[in-house]
Amino acid sequence: MATGWAGDGAVQDQIDATVEDAVKRARNQLKKGPGLTHCEECDAPIPAARREAVPGVRLCVACQSAHDEEAAFSGYNRRGSKDSQLR
Repeated sequence: MATGWAGDGAVQDQIDATVEDAVKRARNQLKKGPGLTHCEECDAPIPAARREAVPGVRLCVACQSAHDEEAAFSGYNRRGSKDSQLR
């Protein structure tokens, strides 16, 4: 495929660089450091295995699951269906 002045792999290189930047940004947003020994919401003990697996953990599994369910719900239809666009 003729790409003008760009090299043969320039498009793929740009895609790879974009993905790499997104991964770095996501990794920088992860919490670091030692986690809490007890959940900050319900004060239940957090097992050592969870603290090792999730650096900077602050919630027990039950509270984290509840938090994730709340964050996953959105009052908006983000699928872009025609119904949501016509309203």
